[in-house]
Amino acid sequence: MGARPETIAAIATAPGRGGIGVVRVSGPLASPIAVAVAGRLPSPRHATRCRFAGPEGILLDEGIALFFPAPHSYTGEDVLELQGHGGPVVLREILRRCVALGARLAEPGEFTRRAFLNDRIDLAQAESVADLIDAASAEAARGAARSLAGEFSARIDAIVAALTRLRLHVEACIDFPEEEIDAADRRSQQAALAGIREDLDRLFAEAAQGAVLREGLSVALVGRPNVGKSSLLNRLAGEEVAIVTPVAGTTRDYVRATILVEGVPVHLIDTAGLRESGDEVERLGIARTWEAIANAGAVMLITDAANSEREEERRILERLPKDLPFAHVTNKIDLAKLAAGRASRGPGEVEIRLSAKTGEGIGELRSWLLEVAGWRPSTEGLFLARDRHLGALREAAAQLASAADNTQAFELFAEDLKVAQHALGSITGEMTPDELLGQIFSRFCIGK
Repeated sequence: MGARPETIAAIATAPGRGGIGVVRVSGPLASPIAVAVAGRLPSPRHATRCRFAGPEGILLDEGIALFFPAPHSYTGEDVLELQGHGGPVVLREILRRCVALGARLAEPGEFTRRAFLNDRIDLAQAESVADLIDAASAEAARGAARSLAGEFSARIDAIVAALTRLRLHVEACIDFPEEEIDAADRRSQQAALAGIREDLDRLFAEAAQGAVLREGLSVALVGRPNVGKSSLLNRLAGEEVAIVTPVAGTTRDYVRATILVEGVPVHLIDTAGLRESGDEVERLGIARTWEAIANAGAVMLITDAANSEREEERRILERLPKDLPFAHVTNKIDLAKLAAGRASRGPGEVEIRLSAKTGEGIGELRSWLLEVAGWRPSTEGLFLARDRHLGALREAAAQLASAADNTQAFELFAEDLKVAQHALGSITGEMTPDELLGQIFSRFCIGK
């Protein structure tokens, strides 16, 4: 018998004033706390209007009490929700009363952690709760909702089930070496592995799209002073987030803005102009510019169509990381009387001609941003994924590639399949123990 779980309590609504505020309680003391605070134990899953009482019956608030008995609750435990007026003082008093009655303050994410530990949701679903709250666009919110509903986990589970069936056959070949292995069985195993790899490849491609939708792309805007970096940032952001003046060196530090391009968050970083400077503050800003470039996912090198200084631009290009995607953005085409457009300047190098002032060519720049982010706008039924999920999918894919090379060596084949299955299990939090021996005898016809 394990120790009795503690009862936890917390304010479940956002800080500040609102029409409604919620105090949530989970654990074995939820029932007696309900009786002490609300005066009764509400009928399960029925909203009950009541008065919330403090010590010695002092009235704290009036509102709605909801009771969800275990295991049919969010956490899998008895859960009480006290819905009162959304004033911070009132909610703190109700929470203080719950703590005085035996609950303790919940840790961040503890309600969702208990839901995972009590098998109400898996780990990927638990992570999607936070993703849904933090969603920066309607597309991201819908993707997080699909992950929370279990669509991503169901895809993982289907691949794991197929891996388990394949492992049954391979383990049988190891356990019964005296039996001659039919060539048709070997072909069947290879075909099954090929099908699993195809399913995993499709899942990875979709998960990568979900990661783009969740994480977005960080882009540093760099160039000499006064080429229009801040003007371009303001144009893309749709508001004045950066100071624009004709004085070179106005931007001394990062100016950040996040825009949505077809639902994909693009984090723009306007940096200090790159030039030799005797101004100590400006030199610090330039040093931070190179730090921003090192941490960015892509770079836009902004130049002035009417006043190009190729030598300075060449020096900037030489210092850019070689594997970093970048676009050479030629700004102020309205002054130089040039046409907007896009052209390739070599492998992985693009030139985009535009005017931050008039907006000409901005559409081409937005398209390039989506390409660099790896986004396919036609994606449907998307679910959100994290870098952790992509890492586990890559590991599983690598192990299955190794398995494809070891189909004749059953011990190595089986080990590759096992490691791949464990990698996939890490996504949902189900680190499946090896229970294959019992499954072999119950599911596989050994006497054949």
